[in-house]
Amino acid sequence: MCVQDGDQVGQEIENLDNTSRVSWPLHCDVLHAHIDNMENSSSFALPNSLPLESICEDAEIVDRKQNPMNFVPNLRSGEWSDIGERSSMEDTHICIGDLAKKFADKVLCEEAISFYGVFDGHGGKSAAQFVRDHLPRVIVEDADFPLELEKVVTRSFLETDAEFARTCSIESSMSSGTTALTAIIFGRSLLVANAGDCRAVLSRSGGAIEMSKDHRPLLHTEERMRIKSMGGFIDDGYLNGQLGITRALGDWHLEGMKEQDGKGGPLSAEPELKLMTLTKEDEFLIIASDGIWDVFRSQNAVDFARRRLQEHNDVKQCCKEIIEEAMKRGATDNLTAVMVCFHSDPPPPVIVERPRVRRSISAEGLQNLKCLLEG
Repeated sequence: MCVQDGDQVGQEIENLDNTSRVSWPLHCDVLHAHIDNMENSSSFALPNSLPLESICEDAEIVDRKQNPMNFVPNLRSGEWSDIGERSSMEDTHICIGDLAKKFADKVLCEEAISFYGVFDGHGGKSAAQFVRDHLPRVIVEDADFPLELEKVVTRSFLETDAEFARTCSIESSMSSGTTALTAIIFGRSLLVANAGDCRAVLSRSGGAIEMSKDHRPLLHTEERMRIKSMGGFIDDGYLNGQLGITRALGDWHLEGMKEQDGKGGPLSAEPELKLMTLTKEDEFLIIASDGIWDVFRSQNAVDFARRRLQEHNDVKQCCKEIIEEAMKRGATDNLTAVMVCFHSDPPPPVIVERPRVRRSISAEGLQNLKCLLEG
């Protein structure tokens, strides 16, 4: 090959190289420029560079499963009640899958708001039945429902109590009282409202979390101080010597318990609230009247319910078995249990890790053991 031919071939190669550079994709141009910069640099080291993060579909799936914000409760509920050894049944309860759909004329929100309640009457069943039938409607009709549920529920308890007072002033035969415990589930939010001695207990990975406080005269210092500030007193464990509870709806006929203007009185209808964000570790909620809690501790009830659900995974059957067990244990009051499960599967077995204990033996002990084994 002559020199002229060589120059011609070199020129063709250069033209080919330039043509190839123009046709490369953008990321290749960037890479090429980066290589050129490296060649012009005195060092190839990139001290500030970081390795690229590897992202794959499996990692995204794992993250989605582990993120508690992605948990959506799959609600299943059941209930059971029994008169017990009483001559009349004064307990009642309610389970509503979609509160707004049942009571509202229009759709208030896309997500269902579930409502559950247990009402333990005293002095008759009228108050318990009245609150059961009216309280859910009053909640839905509140102007702030469902955006400000805590304020709405508190107002609704007091308004329902006042409405019952007006009803009793017309129909005195309805005069009675009731405790009330309600649970509202809205998405991942659980709101429990309690006035009285019913109790709600949440099972979280097998551990019992009490979602309410029993309003009994001798249990809580704050409650005793509130009673005293309202002119009440506790006599032999009873509010004003008459009631074994410090909060209830109704009882307007009992002298000195409530003021007709609704401004106070030692017996309060205002509920105590507890709001909880549900996670995948939350298994179920038990709501029950005080007859159950007379013979069950909270953790004991959770343990009992978990075992039964693991056997048959039937929520209603589980409630029935709780009440039957309470009667076997000597419960004498009316008995009501409502249970709400947050998963379609039964609770998983709780794995208890046994702590490792390091054991050692002294040289003398080892020698004695050796002698014993050798005879």
